Amino acid sequence: MLILPVLPFPDIDPVLVHIGPLAVRWYALGYIVGIIAGWFYARAIIRAQRLWGGTPAFAVADYDDFVIWATLGIILGGRVGYVLFYNLPHFVGHPLEIFELWAGGMSFHGGVIGVILAIIFHARRRGLSMLSLGDVTTAVAPIGIFLVRLANFINGELWGRPTDVPWAMVFPHGGAIPRHPSQLYEAALEGVALLVVLGMLVRLGALKRPGLVTGAFLLGYGVARVGCEFFREPDAQLGFLWGGLTMGMLLCIPLILAGIALLGVAVTRQPVTQHG
Repeated sequence: MLILPVLPFPDIDPVLVHIGPLAVRWYALGYIVGIIAGWFYARAIIRAQRLWGGTPAFAVADYDDFVIWATLGIILGGRVGYVLFYNLPHFVGHPLEIFELWAGGMSFHGGVIGVILAIIFHARRRGLSMLSLGDVTTAVAPIGIFLVRLANFINGELWGRPTDVPWAMVFPHGGAIPRHPSQLYEAALEGVALLVVLGMLVRLGALKRPGLVTGAFLLGYGVARVGCEFFREPDAQLGFLWGGLTMGMLLCIPLILAGIALLGVAVTRQPVTQHG
């Protein structure tokens, strides 16, 4: 019998440190550091008037106040999205488990919906441009995506499909079959690559066209996620859906369409060089 070579899965404890009864997990740290790092990057973008071609669309203080709403949108939206999109029958039978966030189960697409609602709420409350607020938020979002995907890898979850590539790994809970380390693919494409592309657009003046960065993010993430889904094992409770598609692919279709629409609107409008 031919035994294929595989890379050893790194034995990293999902719990970074125990503080009394409190367990600090890499997964939670990914969200926390991602939000904080994104916040600081957003503040730098807002302060750089040259990126806006004049006065920024809003002040740093406006974004500081928005961060708490964005955080709530990520957490609540991500959890509700997971319940509705990925495991509704289970939670209908066990409703109290919906509140057990420490047990895992978050949906990126649900988090997107939550953040969109937070953007609408905060922008209307402060009289800000929704598109510009979305542009800054999506420009920094890949930082958190990258860190959370690395945490998925450390947890040995969301593994890839069986493969014989030289870098295949046997995941602790994925059986004895070598699999794609799809979490790392997602970290590279949805995180690093998307962060670089959006950063280049910002430097090239994309903030002068409200909605352009947001559209690029939605389109870029949707395409990257669909590509990664070809290497990622579908959730066991769902499996493959219509025509061999996965839930992740289906949920990316609205993102891609919305991204194309926003890009179309942004590039056809005159650039905005002065705000307020």
